[in-house]
Order: sequence, then C-alpha cells, then structure tokens
Amino acid sequence: MTAHPRIGLAYHPGQRALQDRFDSRRMADRINDLLVHDGLDDNQRTFIERRECFFLATVDPDGQPTCSYKGGDPGFVRTLDPRTLAFPSYDGNGTFLSLGNLMAHARVGLLFVDFDSGTRLRVHGTASVDIADPLLDTWPEAQAVVRVVVTQVFPNCPRYVHRYALVEASVFVPRAHTTTPVPAWKRAPWARDALPAHDPASHPAGREVRGR
Repeated sequence: MTAHPRIGLAYHPGQRALQDRFDSRRMADRINDLLVHDGLDDNQRTFIERRECFFLATVDPDGQPTCSYKGGDPGFVRTLDPRTLAFPSYDGNGTFLSLGNLMAHARVGLLFVDFDSGTRLRVHGTASVDIADPLLDTWPEAQAVVRVVVTQVFPNCPRYVHRYALVEASVFVPRAHTTTPVPAWKRAPWARDALPAHDPASHPAGREVRGR
C-alpha cells in the first residue's frame, strides 16, 4: 500500500453550520485528518479498475450541476498513476452535457460503488477532454478520452448502499472484434433525421437494433 500526503477538504460555512448543528464537526475534522488524500493507493487503484460503472458530477458555467452514469466493461476506467485517471467517452445522445461542462469548468467529482459489498470511493479532481489523446484507440469506438488529475480521494460509509448483483453486461458497450448494436431510440421518428451523418443508425441497412 502506497502512502500519499493528505490534502483536506475545505469545509465552507454552510457545511460547518450543519456540522455544528448536529455536533459532527469533530468527526468531520477526524475524517479530514485520517481519510482524505491527494492520490490513490494500490488498493484504491485496483478497486476502481474492477468497477463496471461510476457516477460523474460536473457543473456548467452558470453553476448548474449535473450527474451522469458512466458504464463499460471492468477496466474501462484506468489509473495511469496514483494521481491520474483516464476513461473513454462513448457514443451517447449527442448533447455532451458532462464533457461540455468539463471543457468549461474542469473541476469534477467521481463516485465509484461496489454494489456487492457496499464499498464506496469518492474522487475529486480536475479534468481535461481530448479527442486526439494517445490512448483513444485503445478503447473501441471511443470518441474522446477524459483524464482526471486527482486532488482528493476518500471513502464513504457503505451502510445505505443497497446490495445488487450484475444481471447482464450491457450489449451496447463497445468491444473489440464485436459489432455494437444500434439503440432502438435512434431509429425512432423523432430522432432519426437529426442523427450525425456518420452514425450507423442513419443507414437503414446498418447494425442490429436492440433495446430502447
């Protein structure tokens, strides 16, 4: 296990007010002192690379936050070193809410959850988006690569995490040597005439249509 220097959370007055109201300031400070670090240890790197999904929080220039689910096969999020994560941006609905936010406001939050054990890990950092990243071609069908420089990492209490088992991996995750099916919504009347010209769903004889 690799140790890293601590860089604490900067509690603002609103957080402090609630900590004082519920007498949790001492615990908040203890968590800051013991659990918040500025890099990933070996166990945390392994934990992240075994996850098949995570939640990504970003904010737009007006301060409006959004949270999105990102999924893939285990290992789709890579820990390049103790201070750097990288993950692909796959085809979506074309709004680029999260990636667009990152291009305007680099600060980001990631939440990784193991739904079998309830273990949670929170990562804060600054992100960059690159459509020509050297790693781009190592993820099938990736449109861009997001790199996150980790500034804070800390675990969360697992007690309220409901336990789930993986029923089926998504057939839409791009995989090497596999043709990715088209989601049915892209062939719907409201969507099909607005698709990008290069989208496989734009062609009637394109890929198999699956799901919604």
